[in-house]
Amino acid sequence: MAAAAAALVCAAACTPAGAEPDPDDGRLTVLTTFTVLADMVRNVAGDRVDVESVTRPGAEIHSYEPTPEDLLRGRGADLVLHNGLGLEAWFTRFTDPVDAPTAVLADGVETVPVVSGGHAGEPNPHAWMSPDNALVYVDNIAAALTALDPAGARTYAAGAADYKQRIRAIGEDLRDRLAGVDPPQRALVTCEGAFPYLARDAGLAERYLWPVNSDTEATPGRVASVVRFVRSNGVATVFCETTVDSGIQQQVADETGAELGPDLYVDSLSPPDGPVPTYLDLLRYDAEAVAAGLTREEDA
Repeated sequence: MAAAAAALVCAAACTPAGAEPDPDDGRLTVLTTFTVLADMVRNVAGDRVDVESVTRPGAEIHSYEPTPEDLLRGRGADLVLHNGLGLEAWFTRFTDPVDAPTAVLADGVETVPVVSGGHAGEPNPHAWMSPDNALVYVDNIAAALTALDPAGARTYAAGAADYKQRIRAIGEDLRDRLAGVDPPQRALVTCEGAFPYLARDAGLAERYLWPVNSDTEATPGRVASVVRFVRSNGVATVFCETTVDSGIQQQVADETGAELGPDLYVDSLSPPDGPVPTYLDLLRYDAEAVAAGLTREEDA
């Protein structure tokens, strides 16, 4: 706490003249903890608020360390929104030195527990990976923005209604894309256990090398279990995520004859010129990658 506060004071004192933010344009400033949430908030808020993400595209969210610059931005925020469910282990270190209200966007979702590792029994934090859960996120965003800015209530309600309609369409398309995967190949095997909500929506079994990215070491027993599962079920493709090293999953693929599919996006959007600059793009990309991988015909 003391170190974080000292960093904030230093960052403020050491900011060179001419490097201060532009004068306030009258809009409220909302910070989110990662890029997926920032995109969701922009879709609800439109141009009424200025939305920024603390973390940048490609960042690993679980164990992120806030910088003095992050603390400066936090000091200027009118509202800070985070996922909750234990995802941002660093969140209180970020918010304690700053003075802004906060809200948890995963409140109200039907959670799935982590079933192994040091976080066993805790709710899996990746609830936004379910289009069904995303509707709850959108309602929470609209409520938090309205509480902050009651005059914008109609804007936020209209933005939320339109965005929810688009999310529902993506969810239906996702289920259609994955409907062609036949058992027992209806299984999503990943590095991180970040997909229980997506698997639940699509009726897929889930296996992973580690439960959350704060436990990024797969035990020999866990690797052996995943290898057995892939072999016994004839899973055609296994996956990893963009924010972690896929080396161990490549070993699983080598041992089983499965293919290592394209990296999936979970905790972070891509830069604007990348494949998933928005949350809806992320859902589409992952669904198409998984469906294509699980329906891959074995080499003759």
